[in-house]
Parts: sequence; structure tokens; C-alpha cells
Amino acid sequence: MVEKVDRRVRKTKAQLRAGLARLMQKKSIKEITVKELVDEVDINRSTFYLHYSDIYQMLESIENELMDEIAQVIEEHPLDLVQNGSSYPMIEHIFTILDNNKDICIALLGSNGDMGFVSRMEKMVADTVLRQLSGKFAADNHDVEYVYAFCLNGCVGMIKAWLSSEHRESTKHIAELTNRMIENTTHDFLRQIPNA
Repeated sequence: MVEKVDRRVRKTKAQLRAGLARLMQKKSIKEITVKELVDEVDINRSTFYLHYSDIYQMLESIENELMDEIAQVIEEHPLDLVQNGSSYPMIEHIFTILDNNKDICIALLGSNGDMGFVSRMEKMVADTVLRQLSGKFAADNHDVEYVYAFCLNGCVGMIKAWLSSEHRESTKHIAELTNRMIENTTHDFLRQIPNA
């Protein structure tokens, strides 16, 4: 019986999430009401309130779940860039998460999306990768932050283009491409640094 309830809850939350993603592609979160969302997915308002207090709390819950998944991937794939380790396994798993959550990710990264979520995701990756890259530079070399910002913003642009494309390449292909571009950028930069 518990499993049946759990399955029903998962199904309801998935419906609400898909509906929110569709609405966020048309308008900002500030313009979306609970009534509009429940009408979109054809459920009762009372069912919505069983799970969430309002639209903002629902969005926060979805974002936290995604952040937790990404944090787990980062934890499971510790980087050792100082020893020229590859970031590919981590990148591939992050792309898999984004692919599995395609609709809501497109909404979050789109023109009506939540830049706060994008910033949180960037900071999480930055805290891991930037700390590793900094080990290759002299303590007073701040250029690494600009190189990292260049790579990170390029990755966000690639993610948006990839998720929105009608003829999307596989997760494996886009992860390999991203990894190659990051490694080429950082390795070319490192070659120009004395004692790097």
C-alpha cells in the first residue's frame, strides 16, 4: 500500500513539475499562479497544497533536488587536475542529470528562468574546479579565475543550446566535446605560464 501511495505522489509531483516547466517557458515564475499550474496539469488545488506551500517553494524544492544530485556527482568524482586528471566522468554524469531533467532545466536556464539557480550551480562547480586549477598557478596569479569564467560560461551556453536543440547529440558526445574544450583551453593557457 505504501509503495502505491509513493508511486502516486511521484506521479503527481512529476505532473506538477512538467506543468511548471511548460509555464516557465512562456512567463516568469512571478506570473505563475497555483490555479494556473493546477489547471495546466488537471489536478485539484488541494492536491498541490499537500506537497507545496506555494509556487516558489515548489521551484525551490525542484532546484534543491537537482543541486543535491549534482553535488553527489561532484563528491563521487573527485578531481585531481593538479595531476592532469580528467574531468570527463564528472561532466558526463552532470550532463546525464541535465538530460534526465531536460524540461525543467530548459525552463530554469531560459529567458524566464531562475538566474539564482544558475549561479548556485556555477558556484558549486567553481568551488571544486577552481580550487583544483588554482593549485597549478602561483598564488598571486588571478588569471585562472578569468579562464575558469570563460570555460564555465561557455559550458552554460553549450548546455542551453544542447537541451534546446531538436537534433540533440547524445549525452556522451556532448560531455566529450565539453571536456575536450575545457581541457584544450586550460592546457593551452597553462603552457604559457612560467613554472606551471
